[in-house]
Amino acid sequence: MSEIGRDSALGEIVEDRLLDGRLRLLQPRKGHRAGSDAILLAAALPELGQGALLDMGSGVGTVGLAVALAQPELRVTLLERDPELAALAARNAGLNDMTGRVTALAGDVTARAAILSGLGLASASFDAVAMNPPFYPPGGSRASPVPNRKAAHVAEGALAPWLRTARRLLRPGGHLALIHRAEALAEVLAGLGTGFGAVAVRPVHAFADKPAIRIIVTAVLNSRKPTALLPAFVINGPDGRLTPASDTVHRGRARLAPDYQ
Repeated sequence: MSEIGRDSALGEIVEDRLLDGRLRLLQPRKGHRAGSDAILLAAALPELGQGALLDMGSGVGTVGLAVALAQPELRVTLLERDPELAALAARNAGLNDMTGRVTALAGDVTARAAILSGLGLASASFDAVAMNPPFYPPGGSRASPVPNRKAAHVAEGALAPWLRTARRLLRPGGHLALIHRAEALAEVLAGLGTGFGAVAVRPVHAFADKPAIRIIVTAVLNSRKPTALLPAFVINGPDGRLTPASDTVHRGRARLAPDYQ
């Protein structure tokens, strides 16, 4: 990690390296920072060739940039409501020599269709959407005093508006991938009941003998395939180190996209 300086309200900006150092990432030293959630979500996207991916609520662009690194023909749009984080995402695209195929936009995921269209986000224009939505309802957890961390973790509304936007922007047969708290499984499945099929749920455990802490859920717009429960993914072994499978994924050398779809 190297220090870059201060960037207005975001505070001190540092450069980190992920995926075996292949992904360079400018991000605030304090507040919400890229971690396993982003890397696991990026790994859950299928091979998209020359398609288009939308990273909704992208923050500094970690998920979209990680997928772009793995899929060099992919076009990626990063959508982030905080203009300063969106600007940092744009800088990260340049830092990784992806400016020509990665675009960062400042906009609210839950905005009206006309507003998103004005940003260039037309209906049925993406082959895949990735989302790491805010996890906790207001008052449901101790909110961080750091604004960008609070915004990333505390939802101002339900998951439904995010899924509604995804349905509108995905092409028929397009893929959705999201990561959420394990406790949100019922809400996620209910939200995907409209418009999506081939839903695949992968529990994520910090340790094999502990309850799941996350779920990675993928789905296909307009598919008629039933829901599948995939094998669990375990991050750490008993010694606290990454399991071999987890280490490979965190290095960006393997994907978690289900063959089921």
